[in-house]
Amino acid sequence: MYQDNIKEIENVINIYFDGIFYGNISNLKTCFSANANIYGDINSNEYFENINDYIQTVKNRKSPNDLGETLKMSIIGIDILGKIAMVKLHVPMLGFNYYDYLSLFKINNEWKIVNKLFINVVE
Repeated sequence: MYQDNIKEIENVINIYFDGIFYGNISNLKTCFSANANIYGDINSNEYFENINDYIQTVKNRKSPNDLGETLKMSIIGIDILGKIAMVKLHVPMLGFNYYDYLSLFKINNEWKIVNKLFINVVE
């Protein structure tokens, strides 16, 4: 059961990576719950959007792929307890060094991102 959940979550994350890297908003929408919120810290500037506004932001920007970037996104860790999970990601793109913390919940037997926290780490 645990290994099945890991594979299911990895699949959601790979679809998430595809969505943000290629600008594939159809795929991106499938990863999130309808009530998800996104909070971030971009160079000490607070960022907040609900999922619908976030999808529009991704839709309206040039994708990292269109800008000639190489996909270097990776999963750092997954922690699962029952129907909840926390996933830490490294998401370098668009000139930023993002780290994401995604909260997932198993809704109707499907893992969905219910909250996204992110920060740009300047090294």
